[in-house]
Amino acid sequence: MLKILFLCTGNSCRSQMAEGWTRHLKGDQIEAYSAGIEPQGLDERAVRVMAEAGVDISGQRSKHVEELRAVEFDYVVTVCDHAQEHCPVFPAKVKHLHVSFEDPPRLAADATNEEDRLAAYRRVRDQIRAMVERLPDALREAETC
Repeated sequence: MLKILFLCTGNSCRSQMAEGWTRHLKGDQIEAYSAGIEPQGLDERAVRVMAEAGVDISGQRSKHVEELRAVEFDYVVTVCDHAQEHCPVFPAKVKHLHVSFEDPPRLAADATNEEDRLAAYRRVRDQIRAMVERLPDALREAETC
């Protein structure tokens, strides 16, 4: 089984969604993890919109990438630009790929009501699902680029 780490800055939203979708959709092929370089806690709106889609991430927790140093990953997928720029060094055999998604809290910041805030989260949630649905083939294709 492939081991994939989804890495973002805070490990509060995008990487958590990616881990949840991967466990839900590809759990028979991929062992998914998520972490951050500056963990900030699990985002409640992320939990809410994932639950709407039938994926429970409420039991996941925000963690620092150093907590997973002992895990031998096949891939590290950064899901935000800041994490890509500050990605820690992994052993040479680990393949590093970058798939950037907008930050839901930042998108929601200018919303005037909760429904509009959640709409921003849902849009990113659905984009992450579309990426996960293409795994693991998308990872192999990205290697050849």
